[in-house]
Amino acid sequence: MSRILVVADDEWVVNEVHAALSIGENDLIDHADPATAAAAVAEESADVAVVDLQVASMGGMAITRSIRDLADPVPVVLLLDREADAFLAGRAGANSWVIKPFSTSALRTAVADASGAV
Repeated sequence: MSRILVVADDEWVVNEVHAALSIGENDLIDHADPATAAAAVAEESADVAVVDLQVASMGGMAITRSIRDLADPVPVVLLLDREADAFLAGRAGANSWVIKPFSTSALRTAVADASGAV
């Protein structure tokens, strides 16, 4: 079972992530506050974080960097708005990414690639 922290504040994004990743024994934890996302990774013992590019007043790139700065960082999958954001996702330290709207298989593959399991 994988514990997946979902950092998003748009209901449709959260619903799509749940639809794609709730298959199997994944434990999905929703988190809408970008300022505390890195702390939530540690508190929830998350195995991977799925982060939307735009969350409240903080971008997904900054959230990714804050998670990567943890003493024990977890893999991050970024949900991008456009293909051009892929370069920045890599620079921010994301392990994998998908472009919205994404298919179930694309997100599951990105999470598996990032974390090694799902």
